[in-house]
Amino acid sequence: MVLVYMLTSALFRFFISEMAKMATSLRPFICLLIIIMDVIAGILGIEAEVAENKVQNFKMWIFECRDPSYQAFKLGLAAAVILSLAHVIATLLGGCVCIWSKEELDKSSPNKQLAFGSLVFSWIILTIAFSMLMIGTLSNSKSRKSCGIAHHRLLSIGGILCFIHGLFAVAYYVSASATAAEEEKLHHPRTPA
Repeated sequence: MVLVYMLTSALFRFFISEMAKMATSLRPFICLLIIIMDVIAGILGIEAEVAENKVQNFKMWIFECRDPSYQAFKLGLAAAVILSLAHVIATLLGGCVCIWSKEELDKSSPNKQLAFGSLVFSWIILTIAFSMLMIGTLSNSKSRKSCGIAHHRLLSIGGILCFIHGLFAVAYYVSASATAAEEEKLHHPRTPA
């Protein structure tokens, strides 16, 4: 049993080190991928708003009755999915950078502080953007002809927030990768040959 544990542990460490080496060579590609995905999500969110505005509606004071737009539904849903995928890629490939106390924050390197701040802001922006995109998307569901207080610009604001999310997600990925490299050098310094 101990032998199985030791082999599994060694295999896991080898796998992680190889993944880290591979991720190092792919960093520019991953940054570009995150930015492209967030830009596409933002454009889709704005296009969903344009499609939503093309449907027929009746407005009286602050109340509005309008038909749903299936095109806006598809575009909004695609924007929300792509935004989520970009966030998952940035956080999973960036790794876990956690700070549990004020003392730890004060002692940590600038890269780790930047990674932590970027992670927090990317989660906040993701939550707001995803919520706005989904509310706008669900208001365009085929089964709903909605009458009520007008909810304008949810999809376009969610789309704009996708652009901002891209900046924070890339900042997190780059600074988390730099933090991991710093910690690797501290724990495993290279010995001269």
